[in-house]
Amino acid sequence: MPHKVYLAGPEVFLPDAVTVGRSKVEICARYGLIGLFPIDLDAPAAGPTTSPAIFQACLAAMHYADAVIANLTPFRGVGADPGTAFELGYMLALGKPLFGYTNEPASHAERVRSALGPLTLAQDQLFAADGCAVENFELFDNLMLAEALLGRGTGAFMPQGPVADPGRDLGAFERCVAHAAGELVRG
Repeated sequence: MPHKVYLAGPEVFLPDAVTVGRSKVEICARYGLIGLFPIDLDAPAAGPTTSPAIFQACLAAMHYADAVIANLTPFRGVGADPGTAFELGYMLALGKPLFGYTNEPASHAERVRSALGPLTLAQDQLFAADGCAVENFELFDNLMLAEALLGRGTGAFMPQGPVADPGRDLGAFERCVAHAAGELVRG
């Protein structure tokens, strides 16, 4: 029986989300996995009950899934989409295998520097101009996301070169899927 993987990520907000989702599901199928893309889940039309219905549909899909593949490419800021971060944490709490990728090779500290300007070093700690500390562990994102993946033995897959369209490039995703398929078969 093929393993089911929940495909977490901010692609659901793209104007061509359905097309991107289908591509991701097709890549999963080539590696013998069933991709569960959130936009494909049952949810009512827009209205006052939409938000809780989407939340419940995603929770149900995560329980049904055998693992998660999370797109942790920065979205609307210097870090991963908060919904995706929640889903990665939820799957960690469920004890399910975690796999992740990002289309941004710069470290979290580099992205903060790019967004906020020069950082200062004091007592072995980086600080932004606002006086707040900046994580400087050379990780792809916040340590909680990075360590969740590292703790499961994978880390995040990254692009092998520059990515022209980080929201739609599926190169790192496909490498992550190939790895996940191998691990799930062995697991």
